[in-house]
Amino acid sequence: MNRFQDLRNKEVIDLSDGKRLGFVCDVEIDTASGRIAAIVVPGPKGFGGIFGKGEDCVIPWGNIKRIGDDIIIVDSKKLP
Repeated sequence: MNRFQDLRNKEVIDLSDGKRLGFVCDVEIDTASGRIAAIVVPGPKGFGGIFGKGEDCVIPWGNIKRIGDDIIIVDSKKLP
């Protein structure tokens, strides 16, 4: 069973190209089932981190391939 506390601050890596997407900052919950529907990784910051940030990356639970002690491997090829 995965809880938000278990996922928080784990680094997310894309399986297709090895790119670091960032760290889990939030989750989306399916209120009907009470299960985690997606993890959220903050979008990239603007120039020097002072010009705002891009859109957050929402990764559906089905795109998660493996959850390790420190990282989460996802498949971005299947992202909507």
